[in-house]
Amino acid sequence: MSISYNAGLHDDYSYLFQGISGNGGSNLNWLSDYSSIKNGSYGRLMKSYFGSMESSETTASGRRSRTSNVLDQILEEKRHPKVSKETQESNSKLTSGISSLSGAVSTLQNENTYTTTEDGKSPADKVVSAVKDYVSQYNNVVSAAKGSTLTSKTSHVAAMMRSTASNTELLADIGVTVNRDGTLLLDENKLKATDISKVQELFSKENVTSYGSTVKSRLGFASVSSGSVSGTKKKDDAAQEEKENYSGAAALEKDIEKLTSESLFEKIKGEDETEKYDVDSIFAAAKSFVGNYNRMLDSAGSSYNSGVTANLARVMEKTAKEKDALAQFGINVDKKGRLSIDEDAFKKSDMSKVQKFFDDYGSSIGWNVSLVDYYMTTQADAANGYTAAGTYNAQEGFRYDVEI
Repeated sequence: MSISYNAGLHDDYSYLFQGISGNGGSNLNWLSDYSSIKNGSYGRLMKSYFGSMESSETTASGRRSRTSNVLDQILEEKRHPKVSKETQESNSKLTSGISSLSGAVSTLQNENTYTTTEDGKSPADKVVSAVKDYVSQYNNVVSAAKGSTLTSKTSHVAAMMRSTASNTELLADIGVTVNRDGTLLLDENKLKATDISKVQELFSKENVTSYGSTVKSRLGFASVSSGSVSGTKKKDDAAQEEKENYSGAAALEKDIEKLTSESLFEKIKGEDETEKYDVDSIFAAAKSFVGNYNRMLDSAGSSYNSGVTANLARVMEKTAKEKDALAQFGINVDKKGRLSIDEDAFKKSDMSKVQKFFDDYGSSIGWNVSLVDYYMTTQADAANGYTAAGTYNAQEGFRYDVEI
């Protein structure tokens, strides 16, 4: 069965990269070059090319040395392209802007923003101030991203913009309009007339699928993306740890392991001496599963890595096939493939059927989830089998029966 997966992930925000070059084709070529450099294939191609030139001609040692120098120079220019002063400024503004925007989201997720403080500021006044700051910082990031060459960061900003576009109606309810160019416009009067509980719910920290949590996740990825090939091991390790935290795939693996374990479904004796399922614990595991599943969709959805996209598509395809079965337990799949869970409906379900379902379904998607995590954290690419370090990663016996 095939699904049209890429269109939903990338079409909506292609205009973000218009600031990188003069036309869309050049943008795609630029991103392709960057990927080739990062996974090592560009270097191997260049070495092979110059190696063939040398083998076909009799060259002196001095000429071979010059050829090697030319190769090194070309690779160096590809890794660290010269950029204009304006582009350097955009790159700098993007890096600092991402941090500022993340802080603005944190303010809107802070419970203190919605309570009266000792200085006499009302919750309404603080919410208006926080939303104004959010809109301002958001627009700064979008503007900087359009002129930036930091493709790792801009890809996550683009994904953030797509999340904003999908929440247009909810944002409009609090007086925030999404403009055609992707920036935001605030109607302060409408915001002041809005129940602040709507703002708090929209940016909820407790709900991992809320708009605020999604944006925070995107910014977390963007903040640890260097946008360059090189970096110290210490920085790489720190970025790797952050990346795993935001990907959701590693956490989802643990959720699947728990939901397919016998121990979770062991019956316990209640006060009346009858044996019952620990429904609260089972629900907690299912709720965590739903949250990390959506987090994985958010983070992996902005990836250009074929190993990530292929396996994510397989997970979504398998989940779509089980839509009716999931609905029986109060777990619903929306049009975008995201999950939601109804606590009352889930807790009223037959836990023996829940156990059997996750034994089958969890085992079915588990391998693909582990591969999503693998490709995201190692930066290996299923399309060419090479890692970022230039080593080959054999995946014999694998193929993906899904159109990407």
